[in-house]
Amino acid sequence: MHCAKRIVVSSAAVVLLFAGYASAQQTSTKLTLKGAVDLAVQNSSEVKLARARVNVAERTAGVNRSVFLPNLFTGSGAAYTNGFPLGAPQVFNLSYVQTVFNAPLRGQYRASEDRAEIQRIEADRVRDGIILRAASAYLELAKVRHSIRLLREERESSMKIAGVTRERAREGLELEVEVTRAELTAARIAQRILQLEGREDALETDLRRLTGTPAGQRIEVEAEDLPPLPEQPTAELVSLTVANSLDLKQAEFERRAREHVLKGERGGYLPTVDFVGQYGIFTKFNNYDQFYSRFERHNVTIGIQARIPIFASRTNSAVNLARSELNAAQIEARQKRSQLEADVQRQARKSRELEADKEVARLELKLAQENVRVLQAQFDEGRTNLRELEKARLEENDKWRSYLDAGFARQQAQLELLRTTGQIAKVFQ
Repeated sequence: MHCAKRIVVSSAAVVLLFAGYASAQQTSTKLTLKGAVDLAVQNSSEVKLARARVNVAERTAGVNRSVFLPNLFTGSGAAYTNGFPLGAPQVFNLSYVQTVFNAPLRGQYRASEDRAEIQRIEADRVRDGIILRAASAYLELAKVRHSIRLLREERESSMKIAGVTRERAREGLELEVEVTRAELTAARIAQRILQLEGREDALETDLRRLTGTPAGQRIEVEAEDLPPLPEQPTAELVSLTVANSLDLKQAEFERRAREHVLKGERGGYLPTVDFVGQYGIFTKFNNYDQFYSRFERHNVTIGIQARIPIFASRTNSAVNLARSELNAAQIEARQKRSQLEADVQRQARKSRELEADKEVARLELKLAQENVRVLQAQFDEGRTNLRELEKARLEENDKWRSYLDAGFARQQAQLELLRTTGQIAKVFQ
């Protein structure tokens, strides 16, 4: 009987254990850096909206092009006529219209094609922004969680130091100010932990929203580094930016669009030519057979219709407006290029400086770790006390956090530089 009870209890414990494990598995999601970026791009409403705008721009270009394609219309009409037929209602009619030459409309059509390209580039620019946000959130979340773990270790060390200091103060070996100083250090560490926990919640919420992870699931991240990039001189980075920058491509397409508009408006002084055709079926109840010597039921008209402008007030104003808009676009493109060249030079310099900062932080951490090993050996031999050892551990953790901060700052600068040079999407392919 007792044995059966033990079996039942053991079985229940196993079931609860597996249920708890399954629940833990369901409430956490493990992501890699590339996986987080891919999910963010896939689920981003901003990217979907940008792609929808591309579709709208393409359809707009199609509407502008439609006047240069065949347009066929049909219909019918009926009317009562008393006396001479003043109108020409037809039982059935078929009309064909196709614009052969119309410079202003062709300029608008070419401009709309270029602006569709601008929207495609804008969709890529929005995608790059989402990649930057997702990668930054992922990397910072990993850094913050590592810092929290280090601070919790610091809190334990500071509590040990505070305990030793109180004990020495009771024995008259330390002043009370040293106790207060030790307690202040512990309080500052606790304050910093609370701040980082708040930042962790904000980053996890942002990353969850970007990746489409269900609410309530914890996102597990790993400390990762960006793929190594070849060392490139500043001049090469500037050339790469000029060739790949999405902002510059957009400015160039806008300049081309306004060139097409200006060319089209200048063509407004020239004739417009349309190819037209018409087929109609007339009936006798409109008295055509009584007033015309010959009645023809089936009628066809095919020809070209030309309109020659003699005096068009709008054309001169439209040309001046298009010329002004083109001049503004050219100035804007030059300014954007100059600004991007300055930005990439600044970012390249900053990236090199942050790389040097990281190396300094790495060596400071290595020195602190070696100091801890030395003091640990001395403590084991009884040649130093616990407070000195814990102080060294505090310093080691502090150097660890400085190293993490330096590494994340370098990664952030790398991401910004990749985005400016138009390479960020390639890195996460």
